[in-house]
This record gives sequence, C-alpha cells and structure tokens, in this order.
Amino acid sequence: MSRILVTPRSLTKGGHPALERLKEAGYQVVFSTPGAQPDEAELLRVLPGCIGYLAGVEKISARVIEAAAGLKVIARNGVGVDNIDLEAAKRAGIAIIRAEGANARGVAELAIALMLALTRAIPFSDAHLKRTDWQRRCGIELYGRTLGIVGCGSIGRQVASLALGLGMSVLAFDPYSDLSFSLAGGFRYVGLTELLAGSDVISLHCPPSPDGNPVVTRQALAAMKKGVYLINTARANLLDENDLLEALESGQVAGLGLDVFAAEPPGRSRLIEHERVIATPHIGGFTHESIGRAVDLAVGGMLDYLR
Repeated sequence: MSRILVTPRSLTKGGHPALERLKEAGYQVVFSTPGAQPDEAELLRVLPGCIGYLAGVEKISARVIEAAAGLKVIARNGVGVDNIDLEAAKRAGIAIIRAEGANARGVAELAIALMLALTRAIPFSDAHLKRTDWQRRCGIELYGRTLGIVGCGSIGRQVASLALGLGMSVLAFDPYSDLSFSLAGGFRYVGLTELLAGSDVISLHCPPSPDGNPVVTRQALAAMKKGVYLINTARANLLDENDLLEALESGQVAGLGLDVFAAEPPGRSRLIEHERVIATPHIGGFTHESIGRAVDLAVGGMLDYLR
C-alpha cells in the first residue's frame, strides 16, 4: 500500500475528516510526531518510501528531498512554499501543490485582532487587572487612521477590506500589484517609501525578499512615523530583531504583533518578552474554517495529481 506522510501540527494532533479521502483512495496515511513540528532527522526517518507528503511549515531541505525516493508530490496545507527547497524538488520531479487562499480569512482576522489589541493595550490591561493592579494605558482609535499593507495578495486584500470597515484608510504596496483590484473608499496602491512614511499601522503580508534580507530594518523603521504599530503574520525573516528592539525602546515603534518565528517554538526571546509586544504561537491559519479549507484543497490536489 502506498504511503502518504502528514506533518502539519493541527493534523497530527487532532486529525481531520478530509484525510479519510486518502484512505478511501487506497493510501496508508502516516503521521509525524503528534503536535510537534518535525525536524530534518525525523523527516529523514519517516518520509522515504512515501508517495505523497501533506506538509506543514517545517523546513524541507534538499537532503530530505534527495532521500525521499518514490516521492511524487508535496501538498502544502497553506500557500507559502519558502520552507521547501524548490530547486531540489524540481530536480527530483516532485510536484508542489499549494492551498491557495485557504487560510486568508483566518490570518486577516488575526492581523486585525493584533492591531486592536496593541492599540488598546488589551493584554497589558488584562494581566495587571488579574493581579489586582489597576493600571491603564491610553490607547488610540483606528477610525480615520491609515493602515499600510505590505503585500496585497489574498490575505492583504482581506485585511484591507476589514480595515476599511473600521473607518481606516489603506495604503497598499505590492511589487506585483493587480491594478484591477480595488476597494471602495480610502484604498490605493503606493510605493513602499510613501507607505512607510504615511501609515499609523503597518501589516506585513508578503513573502521573504529574494536575497533573504529583512524588509523591516533600522533604515525602514527610521522612515516610519514615530509611534507606529507593526504586525507580522507572514514570515519571521521579514524583521530584523535587534533593530526592532531598539525601535521599541526608543518609542519609534509603539507596539509589535507577532505570529511567526524563526524557530517554532521560539524559546526565550527579548523581543517576544518585551512589554509592548503581543506574540501568538502561529495561529493565523489555526481556525476550524481555515484548517478545513486548507486540508480539503491539499488532499484534493494531491489525489488529482496522483490519479
């Protein structure tokens, strides 16, 4: 019986009805360690001999791909594929399938939630009040403010729509702008320089830069408004951690929302533990609806390819 490996943490821990379609099609479904992101050593142990691979955000190196004799297809239960060595996959003739747009709504709503939580200091207030310590931080209202969106794909567009509903204006930057896309109200495409200078809140929804360098560096931070709020639900390497710590300490950045990390779980971190940072454990697409859409698309795409 041909095997299909499943590694996304939400699926190895809790399963999903869509996986039954793989079994009904005659495949044996095998899992990595439940609830844990597999490392290279585990993938080298469990992937060889599999014909299909339903993958999460774990790094899939050339070494792993070269060891996976017989592997025909990798299906992501998300849209990002920067964790996969695509050149190695191409050399091996392995197809890559993405669940386009499946988690867009979940990530977009989390970005808005982080923005509201930061601008009203909700975790700070909750933590102090639970210690019977009456502390208040004066927040800001988002109505009439400007949101800058870096990366206006399926997620960025939904963030833009939600922000407009809050009465915000939206500046969007995307090097591959789809100029046919527009929203009624205060939405427009601008260059990155104008976005950095004109936004009260900036939310990142772009892939890493081709050279691997951060997008948010000391220079970019200096070009922003003093007291800007930043949200990153995209990729950890979009940010320079040391530059951000300096900006938080100086007040250049009033607050930072993070849902992605270089290592997951990340361990101790000065940035995560900063009092003006809200960090969540990569939950952008971790909703019942997003998981359902992603798994359905990944399983369907994998079965179509294998047939």
